[in-house]
Amino acid sequence: MLTMLGSPRQFCDGITRRATLQAGSIAALGGFGLPQLLQAEQSRPDQPWNGKAKSVICLYLLGGAPSQDMYDLKPDASADVRGEFNPIPTNVPGMDICELLPKHAQWMDRSAIVRSINHKAGCHNCIPSYTGWEVPQTNLLEVSDGIPPSMGSVCEYLSGGKADSPAYVYMPCYLGWGQLFRRPGPEAGFLGTRFNPLYTECSPYVSKPPEQAYKPQPLRGMPQIPNTALKDGITVDRLNARQSLLQQLDAEQFRLERQGTLDGFNRQQERAWGLLTSSQVRDAFDLDQVDPKVRERYTPTLFGQSALIARRLVETGVRFINVTWDCYWERLKLQLHCWDTHSQNFNLMRDYNLPYLDAVYSALMQDLDESGLLDETLVLVMSDFGRTPKINKNAGRDHWTFCYSMLLSGAGIKGGTVYGASDGQAAYPAINPVSTSDICSTIYETLGIDHKTHVYDKLGRPMSISHGGSPIRDIMA
Repeated sequence: MLTMLGSPRQFCDGITRRATLQAGSIAALGGFGLPQLLQAEQSRPDQPWNGKAKSVICLYLLGGAPSQDMYDLKPDASADVRGEFNPIPTNVPGMDICELLPKHAQWMDRSAIVRSINHKAGCHNCIPSYTGWEVPQTNLLEVSDGIPPSMGSVCEYLSGGKADSPAYVYMPCYLGWGQLFRRPGPEAGFLGTRFNPLYTECSPYVSKPPEQAYKPQPLRGMPQIPNTALKDGITVDRLNARQSLLQQLDAEQFRLERQGTLDGFNRQQERAWGLLTSSQVRDAFDLDQVDPKVRERYTPTLFGQSALIARRLVETGVRFINVTWDCYWERLKLQLHCWDTHSQNFNLMRDYNLPYLDAVYSALMQDLDESGLLDETLVLVMSDFGRTPKINKNAGRDHWTFCYSMLLSGAGIKGGTVYGASDGQAAYPAINPVSTSDICSTIYETLGIDHKTHVYDKLGRPMSISHGGSPIRDIMA
């Protein structure tokens, strides 16, 4: 039987939307023909989850993290390149990292560092890191349904896009929220909004306003699932009764949905209902159940508490969880550059960014390890691009996409490995250059998803989810 990938909700007469899309009535969909339907049906593998990693937690450092001050130090370079930090040994001989990451150093036997990532798709372009699609974009401040899906959205698609059991969760808010615009990259693109992540919301705050722009205070707050709080006097039974009443008005709503006007809204409404009546995912956000000592290890920050929730979401079976360290200056005047360190790079890294990242990453790794989940969870520390080899006149580093590093830890990773190398200034790859499509291919294969899998764009054209990349077998267990 031909199955239509889409919403299973019913009309008021009990007939599902999928049931109405029989082969004989496909012409009524306005251009979506039988070939496109067959392509969509055939593009989803039957058993995609047979990899060593069952879930991915991505710690995303928005703005271009200076990885040469983190995972690829150059102590022998000139002073205007090497910076102010020194390397320290880790628990793997020869795998040195920054002195400000001492807790990272205890986990390198479960980790791999890739030191030769590069792309030419432009600075502040998050699309390559999330999708592997390295095409320069003219507008990086506008989400488009013409770009390929992110890795998380592919996971959501392969899981069927269930409203009450999301496969992809994005915290603490949509990408770019703190900058007053939505950055493209994490979305489902041409797969459709049904496969977008479950976005949480947040209300960040600090104990006291920062005295200087480059002296940030710990950013506190908690991510929350939107529209999932029952008001006083409303029970789940009453909620379901209201949903049944709304379904009686569904015929006109379906007509509008076919025109594409309500798809995104109804997806969020569907999720809200599902999560209200299914407590497993919702309960993962209730940190009152967690030992206060564990919460303290994650630091009392928005980023840290989001990472703790990410670990709890792994227990519920969520496949891809993203935790972004965003910038909140334009919206809230709380933190200026975060990882976009054109000025005061070393003060920011020393006094704030690296100590907090070190604490959160270590707490996450320890928590996963003690619970037995590290053997089936892949942890990523990644950014959208890197920073210039030379330090500028403001003691900062500027934009640089031509060489940077990332860290992969846990399930499916051959611990204690370094792949690729940068030149003496961390300017360009010297050995084994790596594309973002190679990184995405590696992540897919670790999850057990064939990186050669194709999905179909809005015109019915096949597109590889890895965009020509190849898995980095040397770092895979």
